[in-house]
Amino acid sequence: AAQPGSGQLRQAIVAGGIGSAVEWFDFGVYGYLAPTLGERFFPAGDAVAAALSGFAVFCVGYFMRPVGGLLLGRLGDRHGRRRMLMVSVVAMGSASVLIGLLPTYEQVGVLAPALLVLLRSVQGIAVGGEYTGAMAYTSECAPARHRGLVSSMTTVGVTIGLLCGSGVVALLHWALSPEQVSAWGWRLPFLGSVVVAGIGLLLRRRMPESEAFEGAAAPPPAMLQGLREHW
Repeated sequence: AAQPGSGQLRQAIVAGGIGSAVEWFDFGVYGYLAPTLGERFFPAGDAVAAALSGFAVFCVGYFMRPVGGLLLGRLGDRHGRRRMLMVSVVAMGSASVLIGLLPTYEQVGVLAPALLVLLRSVQGIAVGGEYTGAMAYTSECAPARHRGLVSSMTTVGVTIGLLCGSGVVALLHWALSPEQVSAWGWRLPFLGSVVVAGIGLLLRRRMPESEAFEGAAAPPPAMLQGLREHW
């Protein structure tokens, strides 16, 4: 395993911390804009119902996180943590940018919320794989005596990402009027995700594969076999 202070250990901390911050920024922005998205993607007439609909779609991402952990976790087991973490950041960034480009309910009717739910599901899958994959990667790269500290950088990154998301949305509401935010301003943080995802992808491309994965003699068993034999 990497030794404290080594280049690989520093890269593991960056990949686990900043990489997670990048993805959770995208994931959290939706939550802070959920009431506005409810207004734009669901029938007008009842502001409370529209806001609740926006938050319901927000919850979809959380329901899909276990699915992402299972799907992308298996990808990481077979093809490497690095590749899986790159897939997750691309999926998250792509879904976020597409949300920023979606037509509203007023423009295309029920197709708008359907597409929003689909893209929110992709976000949930991406962040579910990200969190478990980054935790596995950092713990595999860290030496035993620093494993808890190093792997905790993943959770630190989650908090930083959510805080940055709230700060960007607060700045949006400060700079624009409520009418401007509702009309087009809500799109800006999602469209800006192309830059955020690019940073995350650059970080992930440069990180080495974990020695634990490279040194594995054989791929792990299939999911059902693993649950049956190692429950």
